[in-house]
Amino acid sequence: MNSVAYFVWLIFQIITFAIFFRVILSWFMMNPSSQSGFLRSIYQVLLQITEPILAPLRKVIPLIGMFDITPIVAIILLQIIGEVIVRALS
Repeated sequence: MNSVAYFVWLIFQIITFAIFFRVILSWFMMNPSSQSGFLRSIYQVLLQITEPILAPLRKVIPLIGMFDITPIVAIILLQIIGEVIVRALS
């Protein structure tokens, strides 16, 4: 894998992990304004990173009951698209 392909792979992995950690933090932060400043700051950064990816998907993917499956779909799409791009660059 050349350096450009590795960089692209790394970016896709960082975004994937950001979505994953945002989901995990959302389970513990029912009311973000009542949380400590550090956790709230981390959550806000994760929101800024992930919302540009998740917001458009939410317009097309309906809720299933009370569950938002958008993060799962986004992670799967990121992995597929990332793999295709990395293979094309290698």
